[in-house]
Amino acid sequence: MSIYLLAIESSCDDTSAAVIRDGEVLSNVTAGQEEHRAYGGVVPEVASRAHFQQIIPVVDLALERASVKKEQLSALAFTRGPGLLGSLLVGVTFAKAMALSLRIPLIEVHHLQAHVLAHFAEEPKPSFPFLCLTVSGGHTQMVLVRAPLDMEVLGQTLDDAAGEAFDKAGRMMGLPYPAGPEIDRLARQGTARFSFPEPKIRGLDFSFSGVKTAIRYFLRDETAKNPNFIEENLADIAASVQERIVSILLSKIKRAARETAISEIAIAGGVSANSGLRKALQREGEKRGWQVYIPRLEYCTDNAAMIGIAAYYKYLAGEFCGQDVSPEVRWAL
Repeated sequence: MSIYLLAIESSCDDTSAAVIRDGEVLSNVTAGQEEHRAYGGVVPEVASRAHFQQIIPVVDLALERASVKKEQLSALAFTRGPGLLGSLLVGVTFAKAMALSLRIPLIEVHHLQAHVLAHFAEEPKPSFPFLCLTVSGGHTQMVLVRAPLDMEVLGQTLDDAAGEAFDKAGRMMGLPYPAGPEIDRLARQGTARFSFPEPKIRGLDFSFSGVKTAIRYFLRDETAKNPNFIEENLADIAASVQERIVSILLSKIKRAARETAISEIAIAGGVSANSGLRKALQREGEKRGWQVYIPRLEYCTDNAAMIGIAAYYKYLAGEFCGQDVSPEVRWAL
């Protein structure tokens, strides 16, 4: 008998639902939240209200596209954390109520574990063990993956995440939120002719606060000499910012691969959609003989398909949770 899972993701500002059958993604529906653009960042209360409005239509559409009835579901999966408390509450509460009404088990999923396992939503799939750099607006981690449910964090950011660095740099440049995709677009038109320092952080941990500060002082000093400096050099500034952030990430990937002697290399998370990072990793992989895995854009950003894939492995392992489960805002991997 097939295993049908309904998965729900609501950790931040994307409401998503997916249907998984025996590890295969049948549907993956995501509703974004444009409301946050006006504020220059995600507003938790606005996000939770939007989740409340969107979750039922998103779940209905996911079931419809998969041609699956709710009575066919074997279990219901959801993101327990980490994330925004109000956003997580909507998803957790909905999942608990629906599972209770259908008398099916619940599966809690760690958001970052799911990002790593997004690579198993389609072919080609990494072989174990592999290294996965998870990069998003709120997280930057180097993860050693021995098995679907056996992961070890080798290093992580000491301050800002990579996506946060992109957004903060973009704000200094006068770009709209979210600035990461806009910097990526502009970088393709520019030349990385401005230099920003690379932090000297030991081991496999990351730091982006120094780069952010260097960008701020650079823009301040150049604007003092020429008030139109940013406007006249926007594409080149974007290319320079992107090159430095990508080089920081790549240097840690190279170190991790060298120290672990692992040549199966993957990236995941929202920043893995960045074209500069994707191309740089592919070039490095060809140069060093790595097998590189880069997810389709649909599986880079927050989505329920990755939650469903992680839940499928937990279902096979018999890892379920009870109705007393609650969100974990800060949940270590």
